[in-house]
Amino acid sequence: MTTQHNVPTSDDYDHLLSPLTPTEADHLVRLAMTALADHGVLTCYLHDEGTLLVTSATDSGLGIEGAVFGLTNLARTISAEPSQQWRPLVEHHFDCLLARVERPPGAPPDPERELYLRLIARASVPGELSAGIPEFLPGLIAVPASNQNGTYALHFQPESFGLTWTEAHRIALTNLNQFTDTVSIVERDGVELAVLGDSSWAASRALVLDTVLRESLQVENPRYGVLVALPARHLLVIHVIRDLAVLPALSAMLHLTHEAFESAPGPLTRSIYLVDQSGWHPATTSPADHPLRHHLAPHFRSLTQTLAGLE
Repeated sequence: MTTQHNVPTSDDYDHLLSPLTPTEADHLVRLAMTALADHGVLTCYLHDEGTLLVTSATDSGLGIEGAVFGLTNLARTISAEPSQQWRPLVEHHFDCLLARVERPPGAPPDPERELYLRLIARASVPGELSAGIPEFLPGLIAVPASNQNGTYALHFQPESFGLTWTEAHRIALTNLNQFTDTVSIVERDGVELAVLGDSSWAASRALVLDTVLRESLQVENPRYGVLVALPARHLLVIHVIRDLAVLPALSAMLHLTHEAFESAPGPLTRSIYLVDQSGWHPATTSPADHPLRHHLAPHFRSLTQTLAGLE
């Protein structure tokens, strides 16, 4: 079975399926539409969202008309592979995805041990699921999750396995706090950055930043705070602030964050944060009338003035 529903052209793509080129993005969408059609699921491409909308699934027996399949993470995953390997990768992706639709992940067998708190972009899930969940940072929410046979399941209704939202959140945060980090110290622009990038839970460790600093970086209550970036789910970058080296550190983290946010699966936020005893503060702003793309935010600018006085 093939589909001719709203087949896109290269002109339809901009940044939606980055880092693919327009021609590569066109190829991916055609592969995805064909893979779904082979399961009896007909789709059309939504140009403004970079997603596939299910227009008919009668032949599949799945009852998913109106469902939307995002292609952002798939684009980022296959971009690292030779184009000759894309077809089987795309087919496998949708085989697994539709299998999960047929047999959705159930409750974790042992929630006390298997729930972990996971940071996700609010925009990545339907609004009815995320409604009422407070944001940890702008655009980011923390949801109890579990890993079931390699599939990460988000549990928006823990009542289905006997826990209130508050109980599930508490258990998941406690378990996340017990993770062991793998930390790499990298040098960028002459400054040191601590990078957690060993698992898809790395960015979620920002939820327990004090533990990460104390146990993984051997730093407790840093006097001037830290810079933190969490551009994608597998990446948490930290710079411990001691002096004006924070300025090249910020520059390096902006570059690294842009790279990861635009190309890595599970994008979270482009923002860099200054975290000190008073909380989380954006390190930069982007005023529309300012000639520079990134402008130092007031809280960060005040810190640099303090550090300059120590030189």
